[in-house]
Amino acid sequence: MNDAAAPVQHFQRIPIVDPEPLVSCGAFPATAVPGEDVPVSATVFREGHDLIGVAARLRDAHGAIVERVPMFRTTEDVDRYHGVLRPVSEGMHSIVIEAWADEFATWRHRARLKLAAGVDVELMLAEGVDLLSRHQAATPLEPRQREAIRAAIAALEGSAPAEPLDRLEAALSEELLAVLAAHPIRSLLSTSRVLRLQVHRRAAGHGAWYEFFPRSEGAHLDETTGTWVSGTFATARKALERAAGMGFEVVYLPPIHPIGEVGRKGRNNTLNAAPGDPGSPWAIGSKDGGHDAIHPDLGDFADFDAFVARAGELGLEVALDLALQAAPDHPWVREHPEFFTTQLDGSIAYAENPPKKYQDIYPLNFDNDYEALRAEVLRIVELWISHGIRIFRVDNPHTKPVRFWEWLIATVHATHPDVVFLAEAFTRPAMMHALAKAGFQQSYSYFTWRNTREEIEEYLTELRDESGAFLRPNFFVNTPDILTEYLQFGGPAAFRIRAALAATSSPLWGVYAGFELCEHVARPGAEEYIDNEKYEYRPRDFETALAEDRSLAPYLTRLNEIRRAHPALGELRNIRFHASEDDAVLVFSKRKDDDVIVVVLNVDPHSTRETMVDLDLDALRPYDRRREPAPELRAVDAAGSPLGQPGLPETFTARDLLTGQSWEWGARNYVRLDPKAEPAHILHVRWPQP
Repeated sequence: MNDAAAPVQHFQRIPIVDPEPLVSCGAFPATAVPGEDVPVSATVFREGHDLIGVAARLRDAHGAIVERVPMFRTTEDVDRYHGVLRPVSEGMHSIVIEAWADEFATWRHRARLKLAAGVDVELMLAEGVDLLSRHQAATPLEPRQREAIRAAIAALEGSAPAEPLDRLEAALSEELLAVLAAHPIRSLLSTSRVLRLQVHRRAAGHGAWYEFFPRSEGAHLDETTGTWVSGTFATARKALERAAGMGFEVVYLPPIHPIGEVGRKGRNNTLNAAPGDPGSPWAIGSKDGGHDAIHPDLGDFADFDAFVARAGELGLEVALDLALQAAPDHPWVREHPEFFTTQLDGSIAYAENPPKKYQDIYPLNFDNDYEALRAEVLRIVELWISHGIRIFRVDNPHTKPVRFWEWLIATVHATHPDVVFLAEAFTRPAMMHALAKAGFQQSYSYFTWRNTREEIEEYLTELRDESGAFLRPNFFVNTPDILTEYLQFGGPAAFRIRAALAATSSPLWGVYAGFELCEHVARPGAEEYIDNEKYEYRPRDFETALAEDRSLAPYLTRLNEIRRAHPALGELRNIRFHASEDDAVLVFSKRKDDDVIVVVLNVDPHSTRETMVDLDLDALRPYDRRREPAPELRAVDAAGSPLGQPGLPETFTARDLLTGQSWEWGARNYVRLDPKAEPAHILHVRWPQP
């Protein structure tokens, strides 16, 4: 007897290979949010000439089938099939690609060829009758569906002198094809491996963020003492109203904890703080406490809870900074010196990014006492969760071990699956991808430094095609640390351009307060703000700027209104690029069902651009993903015949959602974009009714 193990079978009856979305060979799930379109694909084929059918099946976290959608192959790769799934609930879903011998498509293809050639005529018609009769007997059908099959059988059995081809085409009615699309005749059913899809809540993949420092909101000079008085959670409520009024959905607060006094930085990051300088909020910890405490100038936990509650009343969520580092006088330094790195001279190592040194911060060392440190971090995260925080913006996660984040996020999600983590990781792509796979639902990105049309197209294509299944970029147009040269020298036009681009190209975008005032003066020789708010109070007169028409707040408000009204803008992977004859004019479209948006953007803030743009009209046509391929897919049916809708209109109404103007557009169109007036068209596409 042969005791050798049976060989492993890699192929099923109908081979299904290279299914997607598949992240790191299945080690990690792909991700989505409810309502998001998830592209699926696989290479499927079989021996011989018999035709096959392919579909994608989605099950929810409870194992129930959410939907089964057809997949279509393209002329670009004759064996690659594509489809789109749409989860509707949260939790771990599963995707399976199904393939089967399509007996009906095979018979129909052969019957048309043989009847046209006068070969086996009655035999082919009889085979059709037999196939439909067996399917009708074995399948639970509605009365109208049974009637459609009976009518087809009657047509095939029709007596002479009716021409055989006429009998065949009469049988192949739209009613019959609809029945067989809903209830396909399937044999030799084969299935792919299970693909996991983690569906997070909507805020994980969609939202408009507004960042501000609570201490600056309401800060003022005391005329008696000549010293600054900090803003509080109570005075910062005005910022909540400002953010909500502009249509933002998340307000992000830098660290709100006590700030170290030892090594405190002064204005503009100077080494010696003057009396009254508040220090950097990221230098966490003092005699007043650490990560589990609130800076006394801001208020106490009752004040914080009231602040969070007010945000909720305004339709906002509060995102809190999680910065795992410590000031030299943080309680951890005294109570847990093992959390840090001790140098040969006995001192604790400062944070460094040579030649930079951060004298006000000690980095944590996760290799000294990993178990104790991670337990302490979990305690802190759970404390803030208990005070209503469900979103954490994590500072510099790429300077901590990835395995720590994988453990922390999974542990938090075991009891709080609605908690969202945003990675502030401006670092190498491999690390950014690893953090996303480890559980971060959002990430900062290189968007901030992508300014030319070529750079933007290349980067958005990378985000769509290479990491779209697992990494969600949050397009912040500025941060307290980042004021790009584009904004420094581009004037108000540059601010409009970057806001329009971020708000329409990504479902996640954000601004740091002061952006709406076009603050653009940098510290000499640096890409950061002069008089940086990280090191001083920066109260701003938003109301006067608005009254004097010096504020972009109305523009940001309109962008957020457009985002809320148009589902097509709520996704990243549906972006498609179109051509223009001017390298400074970027053109892209987004489509979801019958909502279609075209964005035409002048990325040059200094000059007016006039050019012609060329649109792929098929990419702008609505379609039903559950029944037909995307029009631009250049798809073919099982027999290789092109799928499409001939005779479709070649012009549409393009309504600019920023200005209210409308034009009749087609495949080729003239545009003129003056960045000082309006650098962008955000066009809603409306096709004529048939």
